[in-house]
Amino acid sequence: MDWKKALIYGSFAAGAILIVTGRRPAGIAVAGIGLATLASEHPEKFEDVWRHMPEYIERGSKFVDMAATFLERIGEHQGGGFRNIPAAGGSRY
Repeated sequence: MDWKKALIYGSFAAGAILIVTGRRPAGIAVAGIGLATLASEHPEKFEDVWRHMPEYIERGSKFVDMAATFLERIGEHQGGGFRNIPAAGGSRY
């Protein structure tokens, strides 16, 4: 594996981790570095990804909607969240 592939994969992974941990601006910047490297290394693949971007965005938004619905159902099922779970030794305080 050459250094450009390592840079591409590493920056996408680091960007995803940063976005998930709440550091969105840094995550987008790091992922942008990977995207720019990908575009310079494989312009034909970049064109293909760019052409299919609306489909990817639609799939991603459907996934986020499904995840939100799932989390809402879990919240309803718990009936109040973690506050109603008894502590291991008795009372909370």
